[in-house]
Amino acid sequence: MRNTLYLVGSLSLVAFMVAGCAGPEEKFGRGLSNMTELARGGEFERSVEQEGVFGGTDVGVTTGFARGFDRTMARTGIGLYEVITFPIPPYGPVCTDYLSPKPQYPDSFHPRKWSDATFDTDRQVGFSGGDVAPWFPGSRFRIFDN
Repeated sequence: MRNTLYLVGSLSLVAFMVAGCAGPEEKFGRGLSNMTELARGGEFERSVEQEGVFGGTDVGVTTGFARGFDRTMARTGIGLYEVITFPIPPYGPVCTDYLSPKPQYPDSFHPRKWSDATFDTDRQVGFSGGDVAPWFPGSRFRIFDN
């Protein structure tokens, strides 16, 4: 039994080294991102917004709610599947005909990076982005934003 355990352990280590880390790492990260869809609610907001724009306000609230809930649950389930199976190939995204591999946002929202020392590497020099005086109302001057 002990020899079998060593053999299985060493074979799995060799398989992991041969496969590399890029595929499992990408699959695990995509799965974590999809698993947090319940908290983020991007698919839900996008579905309600899109149905409201193209179908009218009454359809946007009812059909958009149902479609958003359905897509949110699907993305969360796919994320759970990808987190559980991240070391097992294939490493590409699944169900791409129904959901895009990247998280969706409403068209009225454009995500940005946080203004933080992690992303603003020139902070010590004084060339970082972000708010100049965020505690004052109306001081939304930002440097280097598109």
